[in-house]
Amino acid sequence: MKIDHVRFYVEDATALRDWFVQILGFQCVFGSASSDTRTEVVKSGSVCFILSSPIAPTSPVAKFLRLHPPGVADLAFRVPDVESVMEMARSQGAKVLQPIRHFFQDEGYVKWGKITGWGSLSHTLIEASGNLPVDIGFLVFSGNKQQTIDKGLFTAIDHVVLNVPAGDLDRAVAWYKNTLSFLPQQSFAIQTKRSGLHSKVMVHPDGWVKLPINEPSSANSQIQEFLDVNRGSGIQHIALQTPEIVQAIAHLRASGLPFLSVPPTYYTDLQNRQGLDLSKTELQEIAKQQILVDWEKDNPQALLLQTFTQPIFAQPTFFFELIERRFQAQGFGEGNFRALFEAIERDQMQRGSLEFPIPNPQSVPKMQ
Repeated sequence: MKIDHVRFYVEDATALRDWFVQILGFQCVFGSASSDTRTEVVKSGSVCFILSSPIAPTSPVAKFLRLHPPGVADLAFRVPDVESVMEMARSQGAKVLQPIRHFFQDEGYVKWGKITGWGSLSHTLIEASGNLPVDIGFLVFSGNKQQTIDKGLFTAIDHVVLNVPAGDLDRAVAWYKNTLSFLPQQSFAIQTKRSGLHSKVMVHPDGWVKLPINEPSSANSQIQEFLDVNRGSGIQHIALQTPEIVQAIAHLRASGLPFLSVPPTYYTDLQNRQGLDLSKTELQEIAKQQILVDWEKDNPQALLLQTFTQPIFAQPTFFFELIERRFQAQGFGEGNFRALFEAIERDQMQRGSLEFPIPNPQSVPKMQ
């Protein structure tokens, strides 16, 4: 299984297309309009985003936007046998939103269907054969030939993160395990003085698709803020792989893309950690671009480098992560995970949506 494409439902697909092109360096490869929906397709490497906005109230995008702010509506997977995956999903209670369809041409064929996912999310399932392009999600809907894509800043989607309400984490994990054969890989429990979360990382057995699922562990958690603003479960962020993260971040900052800030003390502490396999010059460049660093204890060359944008829409919901995995670094780095959580907490405090928790009255010393 691989991620074929991600579909966003937004208020203005054309404006968001221009933002992806001008700020993130994506290429526009296709655009069309039906009677009620405008659609634009942008790509970078193997990353394919379909952007849809309503033209008329009858558009499915309009219905989505009445329930949620702009964000991810469909996470599409490339599967080896769409019939068997659809049948398994249906047997586990997933609703079929679109029965399997076929698209034939001389070079091969495409089969695709769509099922419900968690919350308002849906999953398009695509099977392709022959000499058709690897990323044909948008061709399925348009029948147009694919344009040649130059190499961009991003090569692939590393992982996609789903937020669910408190108490739903285990149910969501079980749903993706039973319905789409994902397996749990890592678990995290992050707790600061202000808030916390629980997270389980789901990975498909072939290793291509990673789906961390988060739930809040406090009422003022950033996960709860997302759920409140999003009005339910949804995709919080997508991690984009880049082979040269320092250069990529410098370029994006120059283009005007805002990132979450990392305090200088993080890099002071980083220098004091054992096993860091970075030169002084490299560490200075990483600190300048405010990139988080983690590594495997038994393989210090396997570095995990990450940073995170501010929310890309008006509401504090969806954002992007940029990630570089050196020497095939695995996992998500518990140190980075906590640093991300604390960075978003600082952003919450700037918005006034996070305050220090009220102490337990029994723990407060009484006045004598």
